[in-house]
This record gives sequence, C-alpha cells and structure tokens, in this order.
Amino acid sequence: MHADAANVYAAGKRPFHTIIPGFVLQDDRPWLSFGVMGGNMQPQGHAQILSNIIDFGMNVQEAGDAARYYHTGSSQPTGTVMEDGGSVQLEGGVCTSVRADLESRVHSITLGPNGGGYQAIMRDYTYQAASPGALVYHGASEMRIDGQAAGY
Repeated sequence: MHADAANVYAAGKRPFHTIIPGFVLQDDRPWLSFGVMGGNMQPQGHAQILSNIIDFGMNVQEAGDAARYYHTGSSQPTGTVMEDGGSVQLEGGVCTSVRADLESRVHSITLGPNGGGYQAIMRDYTYQAASPGALVYHGASEMRIDGQAAGY
C-alpha cells in the first residue's frame, strides 16, 4: 500500500476495518451478542441478522441460516469512488421473484455465496419472567462454517 493511501497503517490514524462483534440491548438489558465475519460483508450481514430476528420473527439460528445478499462496488474509504451503482450478489436461497424485482429496478445481479461465520448467543427473558431466577440462552452457529452452539 502506498504511504499516502487513506488506509495505510500509521501512528495516530484510524484505519478502515470492520470489527466483528455486535451487541444488542433489549429494554436496557443484554439481549444478543453476535457477529458475521466477512470484511465489507460484516455491517451488511449484521443488519440482515437483526432484520431477520426483529422484523421477520426468525429465531437466532434461522436468522443466520437465511439467504443473504451483498452489495459490492460501493465507494470506499480507501479512495475508490462508485460510478456504476455496484452490484448485488444474491445467495441461491433468495427467491426468483426478489431477483426479478431487483433486476426490474436495474440492479446488477450476480449469484454466489456471501460469506459466513455468523454465531450468536441470545438471552431469552420470556422464560425468566415465568420462572424467576431462570436463565435461558439460545445459541446459533450457521451452516456456512464449521461450528456448533452448545450449552450445559
């Protein structure tokens, strides 16, 4: 990398990066610790996971296993400026009607895997309300990576 590049590592600079962990509070209480690996996919993946859980009512495992989409070709803090709108990469599980709708809006579509590495732990306060003192957690490790959620 050139010494004058925006993303060069140097004292006093804040290089562009994505840090994997996400942490969500619910009613000011710890609720969800999670992460989606994948460089520029991380912030997009985090938003998709939260939308899957909050907007679509998926459980913590379903949210990670759901098909993802990934926008590439955006302007970057490294100086690259988007000129053509980029492209949207869809995983095979995205239904054809969604693909057709995106294409009708003139999005450039490609198909392929969109990174993985999602894992999560969610605290379930519903059970605690019914049984004071009970702690219930749900874990997830998505199908795109080797791993498992285990507890005792």
